[in-house]
Amino acid sequence: MPVWLDSWIAAAAIPLAVWLLISGLDDLFVTLVWLLAGRPKIPWPSEAQLESLPERRIAILVPLWHEHRVIGQMLESNLATIAYQNYEVFAGVYPNDEPTAREVAAVAGQHARLHLAVVPHDGPTSKADCLNAAWRRMKAYEASQGVHFRVVVMHDAEDQIDRRSLRLMNWFSRDYEMVQVPVLPLRTPPLEFTHGLYCDEFSEFQLKDLTVRQRLGGFLPSCGVGTGFAREALERLAAARHGMVFDPDCLTEDYETGFRLHALGCRQLFLGIHFDARAPVATREYFPRTFRAATRQRSRWVAGIALQGWERHGWRVPWRQVYWLWRDRKGLLGSLIGPWANLLFLYGLASDLVSSLRHVPWTLAAATPAWMAHCYLAAAVFALVQVFTRMYGTALIYGPRFAWAAPLRSLWGNLINCVATAESLRQFLDARVKRGAMAWRKTEHAYPAHFAPDQRLRLGELLVNMQWAARAEIEEALPRVPPGLRLGEYLIQARKLSEEGLYRALSLQTGIPMGMPLHIEVDRLTTRVLPVEAVRRWKLLPYRVEMGRLHVVTAEVPTEATDRELAGFSALEIRYHLVRPGEFERLAGEYLPSTS
Repeated sequence: MPVWLDSWIAAAAIPLAVWLLISGLDDLFVTLVWLLAGRPKIPWPSEAQLESLPERRIAILVPLWHEHRVIGQMLESNLATIAYQNYEVFAGVYPNDEPTAREVAAVAGQHARLHLAVVPHDGPTSKADCLNAAWRRMKAYEASQGVHFRVVVMHDAEDQIDRRSLRLMNWFSRDYEMVQVPVLPLRTPPLEFTHGLYCDEFSEFQLKDLTVRQRLGGFLPSCGVGTGFAREALERLAAARHGMVFDPDCLTEDYETGFRLHALGCRQLFLGIHFDARAPVATREYFPRTFRAATRQRSRWVAGIALQGWERHGWRVPWRQVYWLWRDRKGLLGSLIGPWANLLFLYGLASDLVSSLRHVPWTLAAATPAWMAHCYLAAAVFALVQVFTRMYGTALIYGPRFAWAAPLRSLWGNLINCVATAESLRQFLDARVKRGAMAWRKTEHAYPAHFAPDQRLRLGELLVNMQWAARAEIEEALPRVPPGLRLGEYLIQARKLSEEGLYRALSLQTGIPMGMPLHIEVDRLTTRVLPVEAVRRWKLLPYRVEMGRLHVVTAEVPTEATDRELAGFSALEIRYHLVRPGEFERLAGEYLPSTS
C-alpha cells in the first residue's frame, strides 16, 4: 500500500480510536454491573396468587393507521387468549382509513369489550395523537357506563400479547406507576439477518441494559407496547398538557412518557425476562424483515429519542440521569462511525496481508502511534466481550444455533444503524428548516402465520374465555376423554360443541386464519406441488403462491414436524389456512381427482 495513504489513514483514525475506547469502556461498565450485581430480586407471584387477586379494571389502547391486513387477526387472537376478564380495548382509527375501521368494527360486533375510537381528523398525524383519541374514547366510555379504569396499557397492531401480562400488571401496579412487560421478536431463520438483528438486540437490551438501568436508578423508557400505567400517573401528565396524555409532536411518545413519569417521581418497574414453562413471559411480534423497513423504523427511533429528546430536555436532568441520556444519544455518533470502523479493520487486514506477501514492512503499523495501537487493542477486547454477551443473551432466548450468527448480524446492524441515523438527521434538519412537525413514519406490520405451541392457550381455557363452553363442562369432560381422542373431538361427540365452533376455536388458539379459499384463488398447478400421498397423510393442500409465500389449506393444526416436512418440498414461507375436514375433502376431490 502507498506510504502516503497509510499515513493519511492513521491520522484520520485518531478520533475513531478515542471514540472506540470511550464507547467500549461505557459498554464494559454496564456489562460488569450486570455480571457482578446479578438480576434485580423481583418477587414473582405464583399462578394461584395472580388468580386470587381481585381484577382491577384495565384499558388497552391500540393506535392504528393502515393496519387492515393484521388488526382483525390480532384482535381476535388476543381477545380469545388473554387470561383476564376485567378489561376493555380501545382501538384508535382515522376517518380516512376506512379499511382498518371496517376490520375493527367487524371484530367489535363479536366482542363487546372492543371499542372503536375515531380520531377527529384525517391521518396520519402521530402515534401519540392516535393514542390521545383512544384515551378520550376511554373516558367517554367511563362516563356512559359509570366505571373507572385503574390501569392503562399500550399495545400495537402486530402484538401477540402474553396471556398472563394483564394479571402481572394487575399485581405489580399496586406498587408501581409504570410496569413494563418484556418485548421480544418472534423467531425467524438465523440467516434472516435483518429480523435476526432485532432478536439479538432486544435480547441483550432487556436481559442486560434495562436491568442495569433499573438497578442503578435510571429512568425507564417505555418499550411502546406491553407497558401498563397507573391511571393517576397518566392523569398527571394530561393535566400538564391541557388534557392530552401523549405529546402529539413527539415521534417516540413511549420514551417521552417514561422520561416524564420518572421526573414526576413515579415508580417504574421492568419485569425482566422470566421463563415460564420454558418460554419467556413477553409480548411477541414480528419486527421489520427488510433493510428498507428497518432503516425506516430506526430513523424514527433515533429522531424521537436522540434528536427530539436532546432538543426538548437537553442535559437538564439530575446528575444520575445524565449518564442514561448519554447512553441513549451516543448512537448519533457511534452509528455513523460503525461502518467506517469495519472498513478500517478490513483495510488493516488487507494491507498486512499484502505486506507479508511482498516481504516489506507494514507501513500502516509504522504510521500508527503506539498509544493508538493500545486503544485499538483495548477496543477489540471490549468488542469481544460485547459479542459474547450478546450471543449469550440470544442463546438464552432463541437457542445456541440461532446465536452463532449474531456476530455477522452485528456487522449488518452497523450498516442499518448508520443509514437510519443519517436519515433521521436529514428528517430532523428538514423539519427545522421548514418549521414543521416530523411525520409519523409508520412501520408495515405482519402477524404470525401460526403461533408456536408455547404461545397457545389450552383449548379448554379458550372455550371458557370465549363463553363457548362452561368451565364446569370442560372440567367434567377432561377426565372422560378416551385415549386417542382429543378434547375437541370428544366435545363434538358429546354434543357440547359444534364442528364449526371447534375450528373457530382452533383458529384463534393457533393464530391460523380459517376459511375456504375462493375458487379464483386456487391455482391448479400449485395444488400438485406435494405428492398425493403427502396430501392425504398430512391433510394439506397447497393452492396459491403469492409474494414469496406458499398458501396451504389444512384440516389439521400443523406441528413443527409438518413445517420441517414442507420445507423439504418448498423453500417458500408457508401460510396455513384452516378448513374443516369435509371442506378439505371437497377440495382434494376437485383438484386431485385421482386420489381415493
